[in-house]
Amino acid sequence: MFLVRLVYVSEVVKGFGGDDIKQILETARIKNGEVGVTGMLCFHRNYFLQCLEGGRKEVNNVYQRILRDNRHSNVLLLDYQEIEEREFTDWTMGYMPESSLTSTINMQFSGTPEFTPYEMAGESCHRMMIKLRDTVPNL
Repeated sequence: MFLVRLVYVSEVVKGFGGDDIKQILETARIKNGEVGVTGMLCFHRNYFLQCLEGGRKEVNNVYQRILRDNRHSNVLLLDYQEIEEREFTDWTMGYMPESSLTSTINMQFSGTPEFTPYEMAGESCHRMMIKLRDTVPNL
């Protein structure tokens, strides 16, 4: 099996609320666990940034389902590549909301304390998520 990593960003649609993020996480953790996909979701009041990793077919199927989700728009694929090992092995879907702890990490990888994933390179987004994983507790 080839392992792949996929990183994308999207915009949150108007009317998106706390119950929506809770439902996304519950569903993702169950469905991703069933097919062996791991990853992390970063959420800001305006954006999603997500990394998915696992088998090529499984990650592509999850991504296709994500593309059809009407709770976000303007999905942009930032990075897709074969990998030798996973970075989020223990997380069927780790979650990182915006917090005061994340602004310094944003600055390190994007040059601004604001969460602006559309203006970042895919590899910078990936490295930022690893730093968040190692720094901020998973919710």
